[in-house]
Amino acid sequence: MKSMFRPLIVLFAVLTAITGIAYPAVMTAFGQAVFNRQANGSLMEQNGKVVGSALIGQQFDAPKYFWGRLSATSPNPYNASGSSASNIGPLNSALTDNVKGRLDALKAAGTDMSQPVPVDLVTASGSGLDPEITPAAAAYQVARVAKVRNLPAADVQALVDRYTTGRQFGILGEPRVNVLKLNLALDGMQPS
Repeated sequence: MKSMFRPLIVLFAVLTAITGIAYPAVMTAFGQAVFNRQANGSLMEQNGKVVGSALIGQQFDAPKYFWGRLSATSPNPYNASGSSASNIGPLNSALTDNVKGRLDALKAAGTDMSQPVPVDLVTASGSGLDPEITPAAAAYQVARVAKVRNLPAADVQALVDRYTTGRQFGILGEPRVNVLKLNLALDGMQPS
C-alpha cells in the first residue's frame, strides 16, 4: 500500500510546484514586463493621485461631465467585486423604470431631449461596469457639457473625437469613448 501512495505524493508535489508556483510566477513576471499598465489595473492619475481605472466605469452625474452607462451593481454602483448583469428582461417593469429614471436625470441636467437618446445612456452593460460609451452617446451630451462649462461645442466635440477609440485591429469591436479619460481631459480645458 505504501508503494501506491509514494508516486501519488510525488506527482502531487510536482504538479503543485509547476501549476501553483512556477506557472503563476512566470505569468506574473511576463505580465509585469510586457503589460505592466494593464497588469496593475490601468490606473488613471490626476495631479499624482489615483482617480480610477480605465477598465471600470465610474459614476458621473454632474451636468458638467459626460455620463457613462448605468451600473447594474447594487447597492453600490460600479462595484467591481459585485460585477454582474442585472438580468432584467425587456418586459420587466424594473427596466422601464430604470430607463425612465435615467431619461428624467438627463432632462434635469439640461440635456437636449429633442433627438433620440442612445440606448447605452439608459441601460446597463452586461457586466454593469462598462467604462465606455458609443461616440453617439458622447456626441449626444456635447451641447449640455459645453453649455455648463462655458466652452464652445466644437471644442468639446473635438475632445470627444480625440478620445474616440476605433475598432481593435480595424475589425474587432465597435468605436468607443472611455468616459473617465474624456472627463479628465475635459477638466483640463479652460472656459472661453
